[in-house]
Amino acid sequence: MISYIWAEDINGGIGIDGHLPWHLSEDLKRFKNLTMNHTIIMGRKTYESLPGILPGRKHLVLSHQKLDVPNKVIVLNTKEQLDEWLKKHADEENIIIGGATLFKLYMNKVDVLYLTKIEKQYRTDTQMPQIDYSKFNLIDQSKHYENDVEFYFKTFNRK
Repeated sequence: MISYIWAEDINGGIGIDGHLPWHLSEDLKRFKNLTMNHTIIMGRKTYESLPGILPGRKHLVLSHQKLDVPNKVIVLNTKEQLDEWLKKHADEENIIIGGATLFKLYMNKVDVLYLTKIEKQYRTDTQMPQIDYSKFNLIDQSKHYENDVEFYFKTFNRK
């Protein structure tokens, strides 16, 4: 199973200079809870933006470049290698955490969407690729406030 987890502003912005343009501790807690004990899949830039290895999760990085990473981190160099890895681990929840290129690559294969929709505009240089929400059912939604910012946690399953 393939899932996506991300946060986006009102215009679909997801990052600026390789980082999140906001700090919402509730969103970070949700990320931790949803990804714990699962494989998180990311591109090189997303991996490099992490504060380090996130405990309790297997890290898989898709990168065409040679990376100097700890032994715990799996690096795959092609989409074909990642497809094969996903096929072997199809009975597990594999969560793509970014970036935009990786989200775009698996748009037609993703099963679950974990979205944090932030009702505010931020300065961003990276957008979430367009998702056809007509192919998904909204199964859960909750409203939150933090730092004078309104945001929603939404979960979608593919129809």
